[in-house]
Order: sequence, then C-alpha cells, then structure tokens
Amino acid sequence: MARDLRGFLKLLEERGQLRRIKALVDPDLEIAEISNRMLQCGGPGLLFENVKGSPYPVAVNLLGTEQRVCLSMNMETPQELEELGKKLGMLQQPKPPKKISQAIDFGKVLFDVVKAKPGRNFFPPCQQVVIEGNDIDLNLIPMIRPYPKDAGKIITLGLVITKDCETGTPNVGVYRLQLQSKNTMTVHWLSVRGGARHLRKAAEKGKKLEIAIALGVDPLIIMAAATPIPVDLSEWLFAGLYGGSGVQLAKCKTVDLEVPADSEFVLEGTITPGEMLPDGPFGDHMGYYGGVEDSPLIRFQCITHRQDPIYLTTFSGRPPKEEAMMAIALNRIYTPILRQQVSEIVDFFLPMEALSYKAAIISIDKAYPGQARRAALAFWSALPQFTYTKFVIVVDKEINIRDPRQVVWAISSKVDPSRDVFILPDTPFDTLDFASQKIGLGGRMGIDATTKIPPETNHEWGEPLESDVDVAERVTKRWAEYGLTDVNLTEVDPNKFGYEIR
Repeated sequence: MARDLRGFLKLLEERGQLRRIKALVDPDLEIAEISNRMLQCGGPGLLFENVKGSPYPVAVNLLGTEQRVCLSMNMETPQELEELGKKLGMLQQPKPPKKISQAIDFGKVLFDVVKAKPGRNFFPPCQQVVIEGNDIDLNLIPMIRPYPKDAGKIITLGLVITKDCETGTPNVGVYRLQLQSKNTMTVHWLSVRGGARHLRKAAEKGKKLEIAIALGVDPLIIMAAATPIPVDLSEWLFAGLYGGSGVQLAKCKTVDLEVPADSEFVLEGTITPGEMLPDGPFGDHMGYYGGVEDSPLIRFQCITHRQDPIYLTTFSGRPPKEEAMMAIALNRIYTPILRQQVSEIVDFFLPMEALSYKAAIISIDKAYPGQARRAALAFWSALPQFTYTKFVIVVDKEINIRDPRQVVWAISSKVDPSRDVFILPDTPFDTLDFASQKIGLGGRMGIDATTKIPPETNHEWGEPLESDVDVAERVTKRWAEYGLTDVNLTEVDPNKFGYEIR
C-alpha cells in the first residue's frame, strides 16, 4: 500500500469501501449528517468531490469500520494487531532471552526498529504550493461543523507537531482546533499532553512555541499518533513500526519542525504564551456538548499543500464514530502489553458502547480466591489510558468477552452484589464525564463475575450444562442429511433475540 492518503483512498476504492459523492454538499452540518448515517450502519468511506465554499474535496469515514482500520495498518484481520502489540511489549519491557528462539525474535524486533527510522524527503509533495503572509485564508480549507450548537469550524484529524525547546524532542498529537479567523485557530489540549508541556517550557524561556499542523496524512500515522503506549519511542518511529518502513519527513518552510512529506496540507505557525481565546463548545466523545475553555491561539504565517489537495476529517460523538473504531484496533494492540503487565489476564475488551474506555471486560484463568479483585485493581494501574475506566467486569476465560450475551449471563448467574461488587470512591475522573458529583473526581466499580471457589462461597457450584460429545459429533456429521446446510450458523442477527440494533 502506498504510504499516503491517496494510496489508502485507492485501496479502499479497489475493495469497494469508498463512495464518491459528486452532489454539492455543505461542510456546515450536512457532511457530518451524511457521514453519521454511514457510521451507524458500518457503511463505506466517503469522498465529497463538490464542497460548498471550497475548491478542495473532503474525505471522511475512512476509518469507520474495524476492517478499514486494519487495512490502514497494512493488515487484514484484527488478530494481526496483537502480533504488533507483542513487538511493542518486547520493546517496552525487554527480558533476557532464555532460548535461542527468543533471542531470534527479539533480534527481529530490533531490526524492525532500524527499518522504522524516519527518512528525509528534500522535494516533498506537501510543498508543491506555498502560501504566505496576507494570502493565507484558512476559510478555503473545507473544515466541517458537525453539530448545531458547535462554536465553529474545526480540524479534528490534524497531526499537531511541536518540539521541546530544551531537548529538541518533537511531539506529535491529535488535538481539536477551532477556526478563529482567516489566519488563526485555537488548539484544545489537556495540560498533561506533550504540546501543552512544550508550551509551558517555551513560556519559561520567554519564547514563542513553533507549531505545525499536518492535514491529510497516511491514516497509519494517525493511528501511531493516537497510541498512548508508554514506550520511549517517537510517534514517527511508531508509524514506521506499524507500517514496516520509515516515514518520509520534510522540513517546514518557516518553522524548525518536520512533517510527513506526503501530507495534503501543512499549516505553519507560532503560539505566543499567554495569548488565549475562548474555545468551544463542541460535541465530544461522551455524546454531549463540552464547555468553553480559554485555549492557546495559533497564528499561522505559512500554508503549503499538494497540487489538488484532499482534506481529511472526522468528528466526535456518541458511538459508533471513527474514534471508536480506532480504539477497537488499539484494544487489540494493548492486549499483549496488558498480559505482560498482569499475567493472569487472558483477554480484555473495551466495548465501543462504553465509549471505548469507560468499561472494561477482562477474562482470567482463575486459580485462587480473590484473584478477580486483584486483576481488576491491577488493570486500573497497568497503563495510563485505563485511569478513567469506571467499570471493570472480570469473567472466566471460557466466556467470550466480545459477546455481550455471554457477559450478561456471567454477571447474572455468577454475581452476588453484596459480595462481588466493590467500589473505590473519590478517584481521578474524566473532566468530560458529567455523571460524577464533582468534576474530575469520581468512583470506580469492580464486578467479579467469575465462578466462585472456597472460601469465596461455602457451597457447591452448579455443574454447567454441556452437550453430549458423541451426540454433538454425530449431529455435525449428519447436518447435510438433515437438509439444513442452507442455515448459516455463524451469522447471528441480534434483532431476532429482542434487541433493537439498527
């Protein structure tokens, strides 16, 4: 696959996963409404070729299914993502090899790191057109406004690139930006993020913070930038590991930063510490409008772009959204790393309906009493991204944690609320979560839905119902004889069981 946005669009089109829309559409509300309907039904990616007020097409919903997220990472199945997670786990906590095979495996990972080193492109496509000074007009970029009460137009899938003024170490993040004028935008980032730390350091030195926004990049690089795994590697190296070869970078025209050479647009500017403007409200991933916050103001002095550039965007909101699909893929990558941190965990799942981080279901190979509670507590502290997980449900390894019917059965048949539910009060909480009494502080709940063993219970547990092995085998062999081969036993329609899923 070509390592740029255009190559990915071509791949999706070849797979029948892209629709070109030639009708005139409005970036104000209309594009998001169309895209949202596609997301709800797992529909194709969209390329709007005729956008009101802009000469540039808009691509959206490219990562709207788990399959397309896998394709963006040069993979065909979600299971392959776990192999990538094993590589990252070996880099995060390398262990001395005990066998020749382990040494060979680790050597392969180190070779992958060497291949992943970024390269330099001295004639980058992203600088085919250069616009500076008074000629800059951000209004020509077809930024969308997703919801009626949103404060304005936004950029959502831009790589926001800054650099530590002391060490020179770059940070690549994906933050929301709000259009403020023809040459200014505000950036919304949490105080713990890399860009915010760089701004604080620049303020201490009395310097402006240089910043670059790369738009329309290879979705694989977006996945790398969105991966909050605590490994001491740059996002560029992550992207190289994900893709199997190094990202080609280009030096910006007016700031001392590097961007992906095949970006569709690059916005170059500076932030003066202390210069702020109100940002928001906007619809967020919780499914509500967020608040208004004073946020750093970026003043842009240069825009570069490819010939006939394509604008890539997305938007947040109640799942399913593209961010939820990305989280499902990241869930697979985390799994081997989490197993390395908490050895008893067999598998774990962050359901999209729980905003991909509010509730976790983990399965364990239970060996001793109290192990489910220990696993839940270990999960909360295993990786930083699980800090805001409100609910942890622990089940036996035999339960398919990705089948909600099995999980609900486990909770209903194995849980005594007075014994198996425990609550941790007053823990750090997501400030976007309105359910808590105090913003930023709330409780967590653990649910032990495993089979109980003494002394967790003082009575015999019921014997689970299972088919007779010989009869089951005979039925399988005679299935064609019954005339039932046309019945597909592997596809289940939940609406036939009382659900209403549309």
